[in-house]
Amino acid sequence: MAAVVAVLGVAGCSSGDEGTAYPAQASVSSASQQAMASQLPPRPAELPIAGTDPCELLGQAQFDALKVTSVPRKAADPPDGPTCVLDANQTEPFHAFHLRVVGADLQEWLIGARRKNSMTTTPTSVEGYPALANYRASGTPSDCEVLVGVAKGQTLASQAFAITAGGFSRPQLCELASKAAGLAVQDLKVRS
Repeated sequence: MAAVVAVLGVAGCSSGDEGTAYPAQASVSSASQQAMASQLPPRPAELPIAGTDPCELLGQAQFDALKVTSVPRKAADPPDGPTCVLDANQTEPFHAFHLRVVGADLQEWLIGARRKNSMTTTPTSVEGYPALANYRASGTPSDCEVLVGVAKGQTLASQAFAITAGGFSRPQLCELASKAAGLAVQDLKVRS
């Protein structure tokens, strides 16, 4: 009987860090996700990005603003669409970015197939466009993704990763991801 209780006790927890257990979060209800979706601001204009190389969305001035020190490179096997990898590894704390062009509507992360109960998704805006911050609320902060609904069925994803463990708080990572997304949206506005 004690073994069953121990197994059931462990089944209710997840581990973000080795040796640190925390209770698994209850899933957010569909109704509250629908409410979040309705809070997103409308798109001020369509900024189509289908077929865009995300490595061409930022120039040297933007790389400098993000402290990117590497040559942008395409991800080898991106699962979601074209992805550009940018490293900021000249001074600590080190971090990296992924910029992705995703052929899915922003709503998919709230009420569609891309919704994950293990992720915290909060509405925001980037350069006046509807956006979501998407991250794991538990465990040591390792990344934050900002998703921007730039056009119907098209999302620009900007993800900031902490390379130096413990070098960034979750709000700092979300701020970095939002900054990169904002710079990319500014470029898209100029192109349109």
